[in-house]
Parts: sequence; C-alpha cells; structure tokens
Amino acid sequence: MIARLRSWRTAVALAAVAAAGAWGLFLGLWHLHGRGSILDRIEAPLQDWRLLIAGPRAAPDGVVIVAIDEETVRRAGAYPLPRALLARIVRRLADDGAKAVALDMLFLERGPGEADAELAAALRSTPAVIGAAALFPRADAFAQTRLGGDRSAPLPVAERVLWPVSPLAGAAEVGLVNITADHAGTPRYAPLLIASGADLLPSFVLRTAAVAAGAEPELEADAVRIGRSRTSVDFGYHLPLRFYGPRGTVATVSAQAVLDADADAGAGAAVRGRVVVVGATAIGTADTFATAFDPVLPGVELVATGIAHLVAGKGLVRNGATRRLDLAASVALPILTVLAFTLRRVGLGVALCAVPLVLWFAFATLAFTRDYWFAMAVPLAATLPPALVFGAVRLWLEQRSKRRVLVQREALRRFHAPAIAEKLAVTPEFLQEPVQQHAAVLFVDLSGFTGLSEQLGPHGTRTLLKAFHSLVEAEATRRDGFVLSFMGDGAMLLFGLPAPRLDDALRAVEAALDLAAALRAWIAERAPGDGRELGARIGLHYGPVVLSRLGPDTHQHITASGDTVNVASRLLEVAAHGEVESAFSLDVIAAARSAPESGALPAFAGAREIAIRGRARPLAVWLGNPAAPHVAGAARDSLKID
Repeated sequence: MIARLRSWRTAVALAAVAAAGAWGLFLGLWHLHGRGSILDRIEAPLQDWRLLIAGPRAAPDGVVIVAIDEETVRRAGAYPLPRALLARIVRRLADDGAKAVALDMLFLERGPGEADAELAAALRSTPAVIGAAALFPRADAFAQTRLGGDRSAPLPVAERVLWPVSPLAGAAEVGLVNITADHAGTPRYAPLLIASGADLLPSFVLRTAAVAAGAEPELEADAVRIGRSRTSVDFGYHLPLRFYGPRGTVATVSAQAVLDADADAGAGAAVRGRVVVVGATAIGTADTFATAFDPVLPGVELVATGIAHLVAGKGLVRNGATRRLDLAASVALPILTVLAFTLRRVGLGVALCAVPLVLWFAFATLAFTRDYWFAMAVPLAATLPPALVFGAVRLWLEQRSKRRVLVQREALRRFHAPAIAEKLAVTPEFLQEPVQQHAAVLFVDLSGFTGLSEQLGPHGTRTLLKAFHSLVEAEATRRDGFVLSFMGDGAMLLFGLPAPRLDDALRAVEAALDLAAALRAWIAERAPGDGRELGARIGLHYGPVVLSRLGPDTHQHITASGDTVNVASRLLEVAAHGEVESAFSLDVIAAARSAPESGALPAFAGAREIAIRGRARPLAVWLGNPAAPHVAGAARDSLKID
C-alpha cells in the first residue's frame, strides 16, 4: 500500500509540474509575441518601483530643451506663440549652432500668410523637424508590415494622420508625436514606426535623431541604428522610455533667454552643437504626463527623453532576447515552485516555494539598474496560481495523511502501549530481527477467578476482566511499562521496551508495589459476599530476555522469551504456595537498588532461597505483602514448588 501511495503522489506531482509548466509557457508565449493583457497593469507599477530604486540619473549632454515657459508667454502676450516669434526663435537657434531643431508642436491650421512664410523660411535655414499626429481606432490595431527585404514587424496602424499645413510641411521633416501610455496614462513607449495605408511613417523622436545625425535609420531585428548609435527596441519597434528624473533633468533653457541672447550669452552656448527640442512648459499651456519621478512631466521633456535615447544609443533594453528570458522564467519558476511543494517536509517546501520568485525579482531589479527591463508580472502570474493550487492540494493531502496516521496510531494504541505504538509508527521494522537485552518481567493474575466467573456469567465476567485489564494497563503505563499480553485473568508486563533503560528494574518494582495496592483496593470494592475470596498474585524477575516478533506477516505480536520470562511466571506459583501477594527475585531488587533515585524503596528484608520448578539451582526470593513489606508467616525457610 505504501508503494501505491508513493506512486500516486509521484503521479500527482508530475501532473502538477506539467500543468505548471504549460501554464507558464502559455503566458510566456503571449508575452513573447507582445500581446497586451491585464498583466500590463501589474507590470506598470512594478516598473515604476524599480525605476525609483534605480533612481534619477544625468541626462545625455547632446539634447537640450528650449522651453516656452511662463516668462516667454508673458513677454509674447499670447499662446500659442505667434509664428513670427517662433521663426525668430528658430533663426536664433540656427545662429547659435544647434545641430537640429525639433518643434514639438502641431501646425494644423494656417496662420497669417507672411508669418507662415517667415517660419517656413526659418525652418529651411537649419535641420528641422515638426510634428504630425496619428489617430487610431478605439481598439488597438496592429498589422504585420513589410519593412523592406525579408523583414516585417507588427506595427501600429493609424486610422488617419493630422499633417501640418503648407508651406510648413514642406519646409521641415515631419514626424509623428504619438506616445504609447499605459491604462493610467503613464507613457511607457515611443512607437518609432507607424503604418498608415501603404506608407510607413517615422515618429517625431526617430525623425529628429536621424536629422541630427544626418543619416537614415537602419532597422535591425531588435534595434535601430542611426549613424554610430545603436539603440535597442521592443516588439514592433517600440522604444522603451527610461525617464532620467523629474522635470528639468534634461537640460532646459528658456525660449525668452534664447531671444534675449545679447543679454544672456550662456543661452547660445547651451544649444551649440546639440539637438534642440522646442516645446511648451508653461502651466496651462503644456500637455503633462505622470511618471514615477514627477506627476506633471511636460510633454516636451518626454519627447526629449526619447530623442536622447536614440542620440546616445542608450535606453531601456527590452527586446526579443529579454522577452525570451522572461519566457524561460515563466516556465521554470512555476515548475521549481511546485517541485518545492513535493519535498517530503511540507514546512521546508513552503519556505522554499517563494525562493525562485524572490530570486527572479531580485535579478530583475538589479538588471533594471543596468537598464535591462525583465518582466515581473508575467513570471508572477505564471507562478502564483500553480503555487496556490498545488500548495493547497499538498497541504490538504498532508493533513489527510496526518489524520490517517493519527487513526493508525490510535489503532496501534488499542493493541500496544503508547510508546510502542509511536515506535512502530515511526519505525515499522521494529523488532523484525530478534534483540537480546536485559529487562524486568512482571506476571500478575487473579486467584479465585474461575469460581467467580461461573457465578457472574459471560457478560459479568467480561465486565470484571475489562476493569482488571484497565487497572493493570494504567499502572504499567504510569511507570513506562509495556503490557506484553493479557491472558484471561492474568497479564504479562515488560519493562525495557521500546529500548532498555537503567531504571527498568526500579520502575518494575515500583509498578509492582503500586499494582498490588491498587488491586487490593479494587478487590475490596468488587469482592462478592458469598464467601468466595478474590485475590491477586504478582511475580517479578529481572535478567536477559530475547525480544522479537512472532506470527505471520499479516498478524504479528511482540513477545519476550528466555529463562527470565519462565522464572517470572514460576514466581506466581511461589507466591501462591507461600500464601502471599508478591514474589520478587533478589535479582530485580538488586537491579532496582543500583538505579538512580532508588532510595525510596522498602527494605525487602528476609529473602529466602527457594527451589524453582525446572531450574537446577534455587533462587533468592522476597515474599510478602507490598503494602507492609514483611516475610509472610506461612513462608518456610525452604519452599519447593513441584
């Protein structure tokens, strides 16, 4: 049965491992293919948490923001700024040596003709980029789009595009200003490419970085190369955004300071040789986004962050390689967690089940400080359900097993002393091989029982024997003894199981004294009034015995054999012929006195040399009433039992 139980548990464990691995594989493949799910809502705060642990860092030096701030709006007297004023800003930036000028603005309506012409002329005077906006259907739309050659990618598909008006559209490069945000509005990606009909449109950040480098972007499997800079991208050429810090972390210069360059020569030096992003930061004029570092980060700083990633060739790394490792973790972690629950010690399994997930979280956090973005939500979702389900099943099975063991132990206790039952429950092979040791053997029986049982009948006899057996068992157990067998109106007790102890003889003597007193009190309460007298006799000896199991494999019992057992049994006859309650061998008395804490024993004076049936030599025996130890008056100097 044990083999079948183990086989069943192994099958359950293997099924749980397979189910956990399949569940993790399903979630991991979904994640590998870049499909959105509710797990993104869990990943977002976990990303912000890691971002705060990594902390702010210095933004690349190659990008600077020219902010249309409160002072600029106050001096201009209006917002949006007049296009003639924007033209002055662009010309000043060109004169100051800006590498490229990107206007984070949408020119969707015509302005005064002369002003539009002036701004268009200013844009033509320097490498410049202006914005357009893509509009998408309510549901996210992605399509596998060919990128040239054999490469294709699932790109977001625009329903329509809002383009800048002429003549501005022809005066500068145009890029889409769209940003991908999560459900809470926090920007996570800048899509670098957007499909619109048969056209493939670059984003504002991609177009600006390309214009600044003077090179067309080269698309690789998991990266975009612009000149000498190579930046990792995620699924569908989405650029993960790693914010550098709160507002102002990217170098910022007031647009009014640029206009007042004669008064502020430092403004010109701040933009020289750098990519300049012009956008609004004034309160009430700018679009803002909530990030881990700042709840109202200006949109222009968000755009500048994406451009800085492409210019410096360094941003968050989340690509096919990191997603494949996420997939591996999503399969391995639930399997390892389930395997932890299969350990034999459930407590150890519960303690270890969280270790794989904790280690992965620690790895993902450390990797994020090095700009590698590994998923936390997907491995977490892959691990928790199998862990909770199999953990609950394992705990239920463990409780069921404990209940079964308790029932089995309770059943063993009905046939064995508690100490022996515990030993057999823990060590089922106990005494399969015979063991020789010293032990104290005690026999007890009732005198006058045969005649009494005739009067009581079967039911009354059973009631009497049950009370007698209960009394004997209680006294034996109280002294850590073991009732080896009940024999009708008698019993055989052993002191030395489940293992021999130095005080076996002492406990046996004390148990015999207590048992004799208890039997006298019990007999006094139950003796019938018809003249028949019910009595008790006890024989006790100490010496070597052989302990073993007897019987077939289907029904065995523990037994003791040897001369010590025979002598203890004969001492019952000695007590009967000597007309005393107890017959203790001097061997057991001497062994009891040699044990620690034996000072409370009676004197046991007057031991006699008595011939024992079947033995060649006589045995020194103490005969008496344990309640008042003395040599019984009827005992002779030499008593032979035939």
